[in-house]
Amino acid sequence: MANIKAWIGSFRLRTLPLALSCTGMGSFLAAGYRLFNLKVFILTSATAILLQVLSNLANDYGDTVKGTDNEERVGPQRALQSGAISLKAMRNAIIICAAMALVCGCWLLCEATEGNSTMFILFLLLGLGCIAAAIRYTVGKKPYGYSGMGDIAVFIFFGLVGVDGTFYLHTHALPPSVLLPAISLGFLSAGVLNVNNMRDIKNDEASGKRTVVVRMGLDSAKRYHTFLILAAIASMLGFSFMHYSSPWNWAFVVALPLLLIQLKNILKEPSEQMDKYLKQLSLTTLLMVLCFGIASIYFPYV
Repeated sequence: MANIKAWIGSFRLRTLPLALSCTGMGSFLAAGYRLFNLKVFILTSATAILLQVLSNLANDYGDTVKGTDNEERVGPQRALQSGAISLKAMRNAIIICAAMALVCGCWLLCEATEGNSTMFILFLLLGLGCIAAAIRYTVGKKPYGYSGMGDIAVFIFFGLVGVDGTFYLHTHALPPSVLLPAISLGFLSAGVLNVNNMRDIKNDEASGKRTVVVRMGLDSAKRYHTFLILAAIASMLGFSFMHYSSPWNWAFVVALPLLLIQLKNILKEPSEQMDKYLKQLSLTTLLMVLCFGIASIYFPYV
């Protein structure tokens, strides 16, 4: 039982709402264009969850090997750090999870591309890139998470790729305006990473992990976080102005006060108190997407 709890802890379930938010936003956008595909929705969600779990396992492994996860670290203790899971078992889990993500992704592409071999190959390469990015964040000789590139990767894969890639698999089209919700999710996802890195700033700096927060300092990281949240809100508002069909299209604004309250609190908190905002921001993002999605289904844009 203890081992099961250790594995569940390593999956970091509180990060999964963010993965679902990205594919959910892309699927709900497709519903707004009356081009929703249930199989694509299920398979993109399953693939996104597997990729997120893969990223979490690889992050646990990489930070342990490099000594970043140690007794000085703030936040929940990791399974490798505590010795509840061995390095060999974690490596095997990473391989299995990567294989499952690849199989699920290929199944998704078979359903979504409808025999279009060029589209299949392009998205397969993109999927392999996602798997590589999930692993290379902290694993390897030069992990990009240790050089301050994590924010850019999160913005691209959780925003542009996650949202617009999902939308394209539903619709086989990509109107320019759907970039706005993708940008919004990219900024919010980068915001979650920024909160994580603000929490870990002291230990990361001591361990040589040069995140954006370590590079700019806590005060500047808080100003950066303000930009991320406000830009995410502005992007969603911009899309809704462009595609207004009913007052219900503004249903997502019920989540905006929560985002602003969290932002206000984050600006006042020391780094050691940031952990609770990871779950809050992830769940608030999912709430925004669900409200947006319900309105898109019942009050489409076309």
